[in-house]
Amino acid sequence: MSAFYGFKINRIGGKGVIDFAEFKGKVVLLVNVASKCGYTKHYAGLEALHKKYAPQGLVVLGLPCNQFGGQEPGSEEEIVDFCSRTYNVDFDLTTKIDVNGPNTDPIYNFLKSSTDGKDIAWNFGKFLVGKDGAVIARYAHSVAPEELDAPIAKALL
Repeated sequence: MSAFYGFKINRIGGKGVIDFAEFKGKVVLLVNVASKCGYTKHYAGLEALHKKYAPQGLVVLGLPCNQFGGQEPGSEEEIVDFCSRTYNVDFDLTTKIDVNGPNTDPIYNFLKSSTDGKDIAWNFGKFLVGKDGAVIARYAHSVAPEELDAPIAKALL
């Protein structure tokens, strides 16, 4: 069994814990998100992927992070309100986490060590995890969600 399935993280807004064991047999797209970034428009593409592929087993998970330019300064309530009001986000969001440095969330230590080991460069970096819990690919923040359509479709086969 992949170590990926051993992680747990808090869902935003005190709505319980996300247990990664629930992702067995699913494809997961993890993205460090921010509300005040030039790439914030990626929320629309992420929601489109969620709507298109969730019935086939895709899980999109947004992990808010304030480490890059202070671009996620809001409270959990403000983050949820912004995502819902502006992009009609229906996929899961977690509590704010660190993706680099001494307080890096354990899931990001796993994701980075499963790829090139490098720190996350900016908001909206993406990791695609396969049905077996192995990291398929890491994508830079500049890669639009629409560019992940084919890799996601392939992973869902």
